Amino acid sequence: MGEISGVLAAVLSSGLGGTSIGATRYLVSSLDPLAIGSFRFGIGFLLLLPLTLLRGDRWPGRRDFAAAIGLGVLFFALFPILFNASLIFTTAARGALALSTLPLLSLVIGAALGAEALTWRKSIGVVIATSGVAVALLSDLTSAPSGAWRGDLLMMAAALCMALYGIWSKPLIRRSSPIAFTTMSMAAGAACLILLSYLSGSFAPVAAFGAPQWLAASYLGAFGAALTFYLWAFALERTTPTRVAISVTVNPITASLVGAWLLDEPLRWNLAAGIVAVFAGIWIATTTGRRTDAVSASASSQV
Repeated sequence: MGEISGVLAAVLSSGLGGTSIGATRYLVSSLDPLAIGSFRFGIGFLLLLPLTLLRGDRWPGRRDFAAAIGLGVLFFALFPILFNASLIFTTAARGALALSTLPLLSLVIGAALGAEALTWRKSIGVVIATSGVAVALLSDLTSAPSGAWRGDLLMMAAALCMALYGIWSKPLIRRSSPIAFTTMSMAAGAACLILLSYLSGSFAPVAAFGAPQWLAASYLGAFGAALTFYLWAFALERTTPTRVAISVTVNPITASLVGAWLLDEPLRWNLAAGIVAVFAGIWIATTTGRRTDAVSASASSQV
């Protein structure tokens, strides 16, 4: 049951993450990546902190402080800078598809670091899902915005940050609690982004914000940060980093729908084909036989 709840939480988190890509794509025309990240994770931290205190969750111990802060800067500062900057060059749908390289990165890095047992079924699932992403990206080159490849590469670099965070944070989350660890890490990343935004004058355009911009920024903070990353941490506590990571391939679905509705971005056959491959890959990677699941879970718990 814990494994299933972890996968479901990861899928819901990724679905919300896809809508956040659409909201970010909407904001990048009026605000730079630093300021967008400041709003997203600053608001997210302010929402998570009272919840963590009310619940009395266990905070990371002193020996984990440095690691929690370092991972917070990696995931909640460097990741959003790359993530937001990528959407200056590419569409919401393409950005989400590029982010879907996360499972492959998690699989390779996790295996290399000995953080996760590698199975044939899991590997096949990740390859199928990632192949679907590649087909969708490559077949859409003729209709892509000029310079979209820059956005794709920036989003893949963001995915690398996410993969490293997922692998390195898992043992730390187990020693504290998902929400407390996420809150502390988000505080570190948000403080870094706010300082950089202040020093670079990134908040200046906020004076001209209308209701739509404030609504998008608030949505990113409440749903794109607080809820999304709480569910991500909850999932990492209950299942393997690769199973959590492969759920991010749900991103293109919600990102494509939001992009089409909010930004009039086209929905094409290649995106649909990529989505089908993504779902097939998720099913294969997360429906391992009971015996293999037990062995993999046992191996993962020893890390």
